[in-house]
Amino acid sequence: MSEDSFDEFVRVRAGALARTAFLLTGDPHHAEDLVQNALARAAVHWARLDDPEAYVRRVLYTQAVSWWRVQRRRRREVLVDAPPERAAAVRDPDLGILLGRALARLTRRQRAVLVLRFYEDRSESETAAILSVGLGTVKSQTRHALRRLRELAPELGTLMSDRVDREAAP
Repeated sequence: MSEDSFDEFVRVRAGALARTAFLLTGDPHHAEDLVQNALARAAVHWARLDDPEAYVRRVLYTQAVSWWRVQRRRRREVLVDAPPERAAAVRDPDLGILLGRALARLTRRQRAVLVLRFYEDRSESETAAILSVGLGTVKSQTRHALRRLRELAPELGTLMSDRVDREAAP
């Protein structure tokens, strides 16, 4: 692959990669750093990559997990009252704000599992492999994260059902 194809890849995929990184980190600045690091690693190996998208996303996930492990040793997680300025791209602004606040209050591992399982549409086994954890951990973290989301924002269910009803209406 050529340098031009790398430039095109960055131009086309940077936005989606940044959204994923933000969902993984909950911090726009760290997400930006994560994407830049992943793209820098991809640039070094660009000519040998069969699937650049998969490679870059794998680097995003593994670097996010490495960062979490370092942070866990340094300090405890701090809950915030409000989400960062920009939340993930969601069509319904109310749903986006509510979801952003609720996700910010989950643990990093729970947030990563939900992003991989539902935003990236990964299987449980793929999620376990990406995060280097057991399948049981993915299952339990998914269950705990969804229960916690229901506790933190019960109105998410109402907004989601209203949205489904609007989309289903002729």
